[in-house]
Amino acid sequence: MVAQGGGRRAFIGSFTAAGGPGVVTAAVAASGGTLTVVGSVDGVPDPSYLALSPDGAMLYAVSETADGAVAAYRVNGRTAELAGPPVPVGGSGPTHLSVFGGHVLTANYGSGSVTAVPLRPDGRLAPAPSCLLRHSGAGPHERRQRGPHAHQVQPDPSGRWVVSVDLGTDSVRVCALTDGDLLLHREIALRPGSGPRHLTFHPDGTHAYVVNELTPTVTVCHWDAATGSLKPLAQTPVLADAPAADAYPSGIVVAPDGRFVWTATRGEDVLSVLAVEENGARLRLVGTVACGGHWPRALTFHDGCLYVANERSGDVTWFRVHPETGLPQRGGAIEVPAAACVVFH
Repeated sequence: MVAQGGGRRAFIGSFTAAGGPGVVTAAVAASGGTLTVVGSVDGVPDPSYLALSPDGAMLYAVSETADGAVAAYRVNGRTAELAGPPVPVGGSGPTHLSVFGGHVLTANYGSGSVTAVPLRPDGRLAPAPSCLLRHSGAGPHERRQRGPHAHQVQPDPSGRWVVSVDLGTDSVRVCALTDGDLLLHREIALRPGSGPRHLTFHPDGTHAYVVNELTPTVTVCHWDAATGSLKPLAQTPVLADAPAADAYPSGIVVAPDGRFVWTATRGEDVLSVLAVEENGARLRLVGTVACGGHWPRALTFHDGCLYVANERSGDVTWFRVHPETGLPQRGGAIEVPAAACVVFH
């Protein structure tokens, strides 16, 4: 989408508590993927994860704080402007959000819940959530899995279901959003202690890949939209050697043509390239490359490039991807203190 004023835009979330400037706007070069910072807007604490409305007119951000909130911004030619005060989500530490069915959905890590906040016709947020779905359960990891920790929520490719990934309970939940209510359809158990963090769907709509934070792996699953069921098939490591104690995978994306999957791993500070085989049912580790910074929190693919938000080194790096091998080659970087994610307008 071309923003008013010419050229494409990227929006970058950051942690203000760690020195981030809020929501940053960057211009995207017409070729090569180079980013140039053109402005920022603050006023919302820790807008770490962002999502655009389908028409690109609004930008939404979690406020990843103990109180937990979501904020709406109106997109103009060069930046984004806050469109009203943040709305509480009734849960703590929201880490992810998506737009679906006239609502903004948030995954609340701290409280282990998912919230649906209704949208007004003009894209602004209604003053209160319509639904809060609490997760329950725990996992074997003594420190990280004492209770539920919802880390991601998104619609499935068919638009029928809401899928939430819970690191604390080693499970994925499938829900229906009906009249503003989130209704649990089924819960799918993954390997105990794996710590699932994020899920991405293959373009074929019948496979999904879950990146696991506590065991550096990706779980390959079969997805059946007709029945709303997810079936784990296999688990593939994202590192060739035994991981260090602080190796925590974070982001995962799949190529638009479905041939490759990429992940980012914090601590090791690498991007992993996985080839998709057997019509999506199998992944094979091709190799890893340095992420260009420290503590890569999120990974985005756009127009032939991978973009990495490196939280602790305070930058966003980008890589051109070789179309045949899937291997990334570094293109450049911009400084964004406490960078957390990148979305493209």
